[in-house]
Amino acid sequence: MAHPPRIPVLLASEKTVAYFIMFCVQDRRPVLANMEAFMAFKNATNRLQGKWLVHSAVLMPDHLHVIAIPFQRDASVGNFSGALKRWMRQSLKAEWKWQPGCFDHLLRHGESADAKWEYIRENPERAGLVKHWRDWLYQFGVDPENRPEPPFQMDI
Repeated sequence: MAHPPRIPVLLASEKTVAYFIMFCVQDRRPVLANMEAFMAFKNATNRLQGKWLVHSAVLMPDHLHVIAIPFQRDASVGNFSGALKRWMRQSLKAEWKWQPGCFDHLLRHGESADAKWEYIRENPERAGLVKHWRDWLYQFGVDPENRPEPPFQMDI
């Protein structure tokens, strides 16, 4: 099945391009909520330096949420998710597979990356995996006191 063409980024040039991205493990196998997968994710994001900034992410047992910012406005989300998936599986020598593709949402004018960020960080708590989101070990950049400061204005 052919993929529909990507809609071009129509944000004003001074606005940051940021995406809310989610991808899932095939058959929703619970293989990601562990330190080995978390380290594989962090290593994969390090390989994207200079191309993408991973603002925040949470590894759930069977899926991954990410807010990512391309350094080039027209960078391909498909290439981003494909690279992360491939590098994580290689690092883990995984026998499981990812579902094809990903869900992505361009954060447009009037939307807040922080609102999506709050949704992401609270996901483990909503799923009943922890009593408070701060207790979830497999998160990156989601603590307001410790999240990395991006080189961009995040209120889009």
